[in-house]
Amino acid sequence: MALRHFFLVLMVVSVWAFNNVAVKWGLHDIPPLMMIFMRFVVVAIVLIPFCRITRDQLRFLIPLAFTFGFMHFSLLFVGMKFTDAGTAAVVVQLGTPMAMLLAMLILKDKLKLVQIVGIAISFSGVVALTGSPTIPSWWVLCLLLSSAAGWAISNLIVKKSPPIKPLTLTAWISFLAIPIVGAASWLTESNQVELLLNASWRGWFAILYSAIASSIIAYSVWYSLLKKYNVNLLMPYSLLTPVLAVIMGVLVLGDSMNLFKVSGALLVILGTAISVINLRNLRMHARFPRITRRKIP
Repeated sequence: MALRHFFLVLMVVSVWAFNNVAVKWGLHDIPPLMMIFMRFVVVAIVLIPFCRITRDQLRFLIPLAFTFGFMHFSLLFVGMKFTDAGTAAVVVQLGTPMAMLLAMLILKDKLKLVQIVGIAISFSGVVALTGSPTIPSWWVLCLLLSSAAGWAISNLIVKKSPPIKPLTLTAWISFLAIPIVGAASWLTESNQVELLLNASWRGWFAILYSAIASSIIAYSVWYSLLKKYNVNLLMPYSLLTPVLAVIMGVLVLGDSMNLFKVSGALLVILGTAISVINLRNLRMHARFPRITRRKIP
């Protein structure tokens, strides 16, 4: 990988990791559903004018607005209100092994033994995390697991959908999720507009950072790198996101560390790495980087 691309990858995962810190700041001022509602509004305003879709694509984008826009993002933000940034980032990482299991059950994809072992290790990490005081109640863990499940289900929908450009996907999921999340906020939260108008810089920073830096800029850079390099080469770097989120949570927010949190995080990340990283492909990239890169469309 070219050195400038390596630093771009590190920038992207750092932006994603710091997004957890920004959201925790914003939750001091703005209710979680209202915050994700505003994130979707900002993303839609910026991207929709430049993104067009077909009627066939719309059939898949509508369910994605619920599974990805509401289940994944909204439940993540609500869960983060009751736990720390690092713990939330680690639990949601389970979306990857969940997606693999769902693909095996629904799409009949085959899993190798090493992948099954990795998935089992990931879920054992959640068992370890249940002993951490950073998860104050079982329902908080259920919210975060539901968020991970929403991400996993969304992957299956995208896999079955017609080709959609990544930023177009981001734009229209955000736009179509606005009424869903808005209704949920109206039904379950109160004084949203007043709290939004009276929010400090932290609240508005969280909205703009989450929408522009994390959703638009970071994903644009990531997608451009995927055009240059195989996903198996980039996947290990994405696993740095929960690691950096834990570190940033401790350094910036003063989050606590304990044995349950450390061991659970390590098991989840290790298990996910085992299940998704293709070591054979990585060795091939290491030996024949130029030949491999030319084969990538």
